[in-house]
Amino acid sequence: MKSKRLMALIAAGVMSVGMLAGCGSSGSNTDSGSAASTGDAGKKGTMTLVMSTRDDFLSTLESAALAYAEETGYKLTSQDAQNDAAKQIQYVETAVNGGDAAVIVNPVDSDAAQSVVDAAGDTPIVFVNRAPTDMHVLDPENVGFCGSDEDTSGYFQGEYLAEYFKSKGQTEIKYILLQGELGQISQIKRCAGVLKALEDNGIKATSVVDLAGKYDRAEAMNKIAPVLTSGQEFDCIISNNDSMALGAIEACEAANVDPSAFPIVGIDCTRDGAQAVSEGKMAMTVYQNPLGQGRGAIQAALNLIEGKAANENTEFIKDESGESYSDSIVWIAFEPVTKDNVADYL
Repeated sequence: MKSKRLMALIAAGVMSVGMLAGCGSSGSNTDSGSAASTGDAGKKGTMTLVMSTRDDFLSTLESAALAYAEETGYKLTSQDAQNDAAKQIQYVETAVNGGDAAVIVNPVDSDAAQSVVDAAGDTPIVFVNRAPTDMHVLDPENVGFCGSDEDTSGYFQGEYLAEYFKSKGQTEIKYILLQGELGQISQIKRCAGVLKALEDNGIKATSVVDLAGKYDRAEAMNKIAPVLTSGQEFDCIISNNDSMALGAIEACEAANVDPSAFPIVGIDCTRDGAQAVSEGKMAMTVYQNPLGQGRGAIQAALNLIEGKAANENTEFIKDESGESYSDSIVWIAFEPVTKDNVADYL
């Protein structure tokens, strides 16, 4: 896989700062960029990465950004907004006032992207992982985005489920849906994508219940547990991410329900998610590349600093939509992961 080759190329650099990011979503707002000041880092200037929070996926993204910034000669400081949109804007303003060459933001609130852009002023800014709800805030000279096309993530889930059920001669299914943070662009598009793929492939899908699991393992486990013991029939569990899918698996096991008896599908291909696929507890997941997103965000920022389009001369995918903001986007491909290829992701 292309992204797996990329992972191998930059793994050594990521490991050099990986321990900095492993402080969890409840970590304090410490300067995680201190290790990026070694070697030539800082000779070309400084940048700030403002995270919405830190979980396993975002911490890996953060580590990749820190490693690549050091490689390019920039000192990157990382801050954790702890899911506080106002605090995130304060960090952006502090970075700008401190003379940073660029700011990279994993937005707390995708709907409020314009406020982040306004806070950055003339300083180049790159949104990473979570796209602005209105992509028109992107600007070819100053505002970029690096992430994965959420229109495809849920679609991969739906294609897998359609093939699974059609192989059993089944064209009507009932599903349980575990949703992420309601209203986030990822939640909206992942839900829409899986349902569209099912419809496109001739499957009539009816919801048993839609649950707001907030992308959290424990939350999903608590929400789905009563459904499993309610006697309601369902054919599969669709989850907007691996953490919630793993929570569903734990809930099934606690209720003496075999999680391998029906498909449970996730997104992100975290380490635990890939292990669950390997063990047959999760049917499939969709790999989202945090290493590529961290590296790509730095590449986009460097391009903007140099007065180039955000996606110029990157190793990733250019946007082909033809929209006015196409040159501001660096796409990192999603990849479907099943038991057939999961060994490549472990």
